[in-house]
Amino acid sequence: MAGTAVALIELGAMLFVLGIFGRVTGRFGMSPIPLYLLGGLAFGQGGVLELGVANEFGHIASDIGVVLLLLLLGLEYTAAELVTGLRRSWAAGVFDLVANATPGAVLALLLGWGAVGAITLGGVTYISSSGIAAKLLDDLGRLGNRETPVILSILVFEDLTMAIYLPLLTTMLAGLSFLSGLTSLAIALVAITVVLVVALRYGSVVSAIVNSTDREVFLLTLVGAALLVSGFASALNVSAAVGAFLLGIAISGSTARVAAKMLEPLRDLFAAIFFVAFGLSTDPGAIPPVLGWAVVLAVLTTATKVATGWWAARAHGIGRAGRARAGAALVARGEFSIVIAGLAVAAGVDSRLAALATAYVLLMAVLGPVLARVVEPLAGWVQRVRAGDTGVA
Repeated sequence: MAGTAVALIELGAMLFVLGIFGRVTGRFGMSPIPLYLLGGLAFGQGGVLELGVANEFGHIASDIGVVLLLLLLGLEYTAAELVTGLRRSWAAGVFDLVANATPGAVLALLLGWGAVGAITLGGVTYISSSGIAAKLLDDLGRLGNRETPVILSILVFEDLTMAIYLPLLTTMLAGLSFLSGLTSLAIALVAITVVLVVALRYGSVVSAIVNSTDREVFLLTLVGAALLVSGFASALNVSAAVGAFLLGIAISGSTARVAAKMLEPLRDLFAAIFFVAFGLSTDPGAIPPVLGWAVVLAVLTTATKVATGWWAARAHGIGRAGRARAGAALVARGEFSIVIAGLAVAAGVDSRLAALATAYVLLMAVLGPVLARVVEPLAGWVQRVRAGDTGVA
């Protein structure tokens, strides 16, 4: 069979199966990320059926998926919201960083992965999934709740932290000198500052540059600009993901809303391929030896995320039920954790890290939505028990 035919059959089969996976998870109100990762494990090296051509396509498609994920994330925020969120949530954000990055960093050191492994795994366990959290708040009708601004402020702080963290991680993974690392960090900080200033004062100008009444022209200009900015950012060791995120922030107003609506289906497609591609690069046989550690991390970092949301919500005078909801909404890990692990794998860090990250994200992407759904009735039951009414006749 001709190479082109094989490629089309493999890619078609992979995308079709992804669609089935998405339909199954949608019926249960769950995130499809775990099934996408499992699909990659099944079709990758050591899996049930190895798809060589699909694997090759997955690398470039996954890079585009990361760019679109972060571009859409940036479009969700305005520069003013970022600044306000940072002011409101800096204390909770620092607590979140220390409490949730520490378990991953300590485990990496115990496993002998060194400083680079510690910083990598610390990032994997630190960052919540903004995509899963936002979808949960919408699906559960909690967008108008008192604790929701607290949740969003913490997510904003995490995203800004990633804008500094990713350039540092990229530099360390590339094995560059300390001076080069400082240079990359300085570039990232300058880029963030410039983008925030430009977005605050000249956001309409940036939006006008990419805007167009023609949908095709608009889409080509926007995606082209995102790939260009991401490429230049990557060339400066600042991370393509950060470049896309900053471009999204710089686009504002109605242009940002239209862009988000147009890009969402494209983002979902390439994001799905991104998760599958990561699964393709992970040997399923490497997961069982690290599964126990993944469970330990899942238990520890579920507790620390719930504590983060609880403490932040309490500081805003929110009741116990709202504090519990805030903590549960932050539990899920997803896109950013896989982005971080993917960078490490591409740089040749210990292959067990990819397996551990995959198992960890699988657990957390399932546990987060489940906990978010049960925490409210559970909190209500606890309150009734304390009041002496168990509801049992």
